[in-house]
Amino acid sequence: MSATDREKWNAKHAAETPPREPSAVLVGMSHWLPTSGRALDLAGGGGRHAIWLAQRGLDVTLADISHVALSIARQRAAEAGVALRTLETDVEEGEFPAGPWDLILTVCYFRRSLFDVFPTVLAPGGTLAIVQPTESNLLKHPKPPRDYLLDDGELPRLVKGLEVVYYEEGWLADGRHDAAFVGRASGRP
Repeated sequence: MSATDREKWNAKHAAETPPREPSAVLVGMSHWLPTSGRALDLAGGGGRHAIWLAQRGLDVTLADISHVALSIARQRAAEAGVALRTLETDVEEGEFPAGPWDLILTVCYFRRSLFDVFPTVLAPGGTLAIVQPTESNLLKHPKPPRDYLLDDGELPRLVKGLEVVYYEEGWLADGRHDAAFVGRASGRP
């Protein structure tokens, strides 16, 4: 992302109150997610998922490009009484946050090149969880735009080197046409 993208996300988070409740699709996947260890919420914005993960017992780092979003997340975590690390970073331009991670979560953040990185930074037995809209989402919603959508059926082909624990694609609980995925790295922690 560029400085322009950072400014765009800072302005968006300053103008709109980010949601507080975690994604219903993510909550529905909860029994496949760990409840201890190190978690990374990638591009987690105002912290709704990071806080939910911390409440479940994980040691969570929220990485986002927007310092405004991270400030909101820190305030909300304090209000919720949970510890939350924040990291202002641009994973598209810089280094991926150092693992190993017991859980990496992305909800509505998509960058194809990261799929080669995920298996290399997961701990043995670590979990990757993804909720991402697909191209069919455009049938009902104008956003996100095409460049930020998976092709229909694409997600299982992108995720290599992980055991597929759960995969579903369709009009899911958040009202979008999402691909929902949970995969696990080989080995035991």
